[in-house]
Amino acid sequence: MLRPALTAALTAALILGGAGLATTASAQATGDAATATETAPVTIPDMAQGAEDAPVTIVEYGSFTCPHCADFHADQYQQLKRDYIDTGKVRFVFREVYFDRFGLWASMIARCGGEMRFFGISDLLYDQQRDWIGDQQPQTIADNLRRLGLSAGLDEATLDACLKDEATAEALVAWYQENAARDGIESTPTFLINGEKHSNMAYDDLKAIVDAEIAEAAQ
Repeated sequence: MLRPALTAALTAALILGGAGLATTASAQATGDAATATETAPVTIPDMAQGAEDAPVTIVEYGSFTCPHCADFHADQYQQLKRDYIDTGKVRFVFREVYFDRFGLWASMIARCGGEMRFFGISDLLYDQQRDWIGDQQPQTIADNLRRLGLSAGLDEATLDACLKDEATAEALVAWYQENAARDGIESTPTFLINGEKHSNMAYDDLKAIVDAEIAEAAQ
């Protein structure tokens, strides 16, 4: 089941700063971030792969701290990408779910590289999930995520700017909560295949649904 999500009012206390965690947890800091957000709204784009005119659109709701999501990306996603995304038959959209601050930090790392690097960094986050989560200590996870970002080609200055961006963190949490409420997301991974909600499944089952949608679109 979906664990309790972060609230936007708390994100100012959850941002990575420098090599560790920011200590900006006061009400004044939260108020300043809210004011900044009001004056300069942050738009959160969907991250997508595949042809925009593909007959099938798959939206995955996943968390970077979810083991089942990591398993999906190591298995079914790789086959889906080879057979359908790279061949122009599926438009794949990934929307992050935040169970905790660690998932939010990972999302900010992935988005720090922009659309061109998002899925590559996402692959690293899932492939190395057990390693960067480690002992589940916040400082250890902060350090591990920073190293992962550097290994993906992000420089220190870019990482610092991304990970201290409270306005974007709050916007990400609000964006997730709006998406989850609208689409009825209660667990991860959850998929919308041409708008119809599905839970996690074996690749053969996923393939059958996609093939049926492609056939229907061709009629």
